[in-house]
Amino acid sequence: SALPKKKMIFKGLTVNKEDMSKLMLTPLIHYPLPGGSALITFEEAKVAQRIIEVREHTVELSCGEELEELDRCRVRVQAVPVEILLPSALEVGLTQSSRSILVSDLPSLGISKEALLDKLELFFSKTKNGGSEVESREFLDDSGQVVLTFTQDGVAEPLIEKGHIQVLIGKGKYKVKISPCMSGDIANLQLQPSRCPRTVLLLGIPDVLSEESMRDALEIHFQKASRGGGEVDALAYVPAGRTGVAVFVEDTG
Repeated sequence: SALPKKKMIFKGLTVNKEDMSKLMLTPLIHYPLPGGSALITFEEAKVAQRIIEVREHTVELSCGEELEELDRCRVRVQAVPVEILLPSALEVGLTQSSRSILVSDLPSLGISKEALLDKLELFFSKTKNGGSEVESREFLDDSGQVVLTFTQDGVAEPLIEKGHIQVLIGKGKYKVKISPCMSGDIANLQLQPSRCPRTVLLLGIPDVLSEESMRDALEIHFQKASRGGGEVDALAYVPAGRTGVAVFVEDTG
């Protein structure tokens, strides 16, 4: 079956041979949120578990101008766990490009990415600098590195062997790092469901208050210990009729 496309950045240096097959994965999960929902992350996992066990919660809304005809207003919301798929095993087949180099340790010159690419192409297209005609160039936003691909074979390897090179950009000389350009194909990817320990998904939230007022009401309710809540670390609310996307990162708390 087709594997999902995943954008990955490989960093680090392997020193020990026994670590050659190890790969550390840092998750960055995009989680769709439907309208009339909220994600609430507590400082303590035990609080989130209590909220999920109760499941249905009655939230009292403060009565401002929007609800002046009512003495009191309450809404019922459902609390469910957040389960996401995380990689449990990954096999990647790597191949080194014979015509591309990876340029890193780039200087911060306060110029646009295109201008920097032009200057790098100009330098590396000259044979006196060890280069040749550049076929393509690409700025990698996630890592701040540049991939240069030459039209001819045999140009990349001598540059890679140097490791570092002084590049003339404008009136200045800057030392940049030259590394092999590796491309990888995912040979095997295994996923397993994982429950977020501190985050709860609230569903069935009616559109009766402004976005800010509803967010405040939910946070006030769920941070009260008398209602099984606790200190709230973060809260995101998506009103009915709209959709949102939450981004989950590795929990270092």
